[in-house]
Amino acid sequence: MSSSLDALFRFSQDALTLRAYRQQVLASNIANADTPGYQARDIDFRAALERAGAARTAEKGSTPALLPARREDATPFGAELLYRNAVQPSIDNNTVDLDVERAQFADNAVRYEANLMFVSSQVKAMLAAIQG
Repeated sequence: MSSSLDALFRFSQDALTLRAYRQQVLASNIANADTPGYQARDIDFRAALERAGAARTAEKGSTPALLPARREDATPFGAELLYRNAVQPSIDNNTVDLDVERAQFADNAVRYEANLMFVSSQVKAMLAAIQG
């Protein structure tokens, strides 16, 4: 029973983990908007989520002793940090565009919150089914 519950929430768990990591990356971009030479970073969320799904599928046939160890400094599910293209070049070689970063930050926050509400509704539905 617990493995079927794990499978039910696994996708949402992976998506929330990646969204939280992306939020940190975007916040770092905003914080370094005035740092000379700072290059804005982001992740390809869709590719990282697909990679997470593929990794979860590969884990099903593995024993826990054979799974790769998670490093604390590693990105979740091997999400590749990419450089954002500069919309308007700056004199100090900083590629952070605050308007773009704030929009991406807000969009990611809304999607994170929507994912949380979806998980919450799934849990409420299961509780209602259990309680009758």
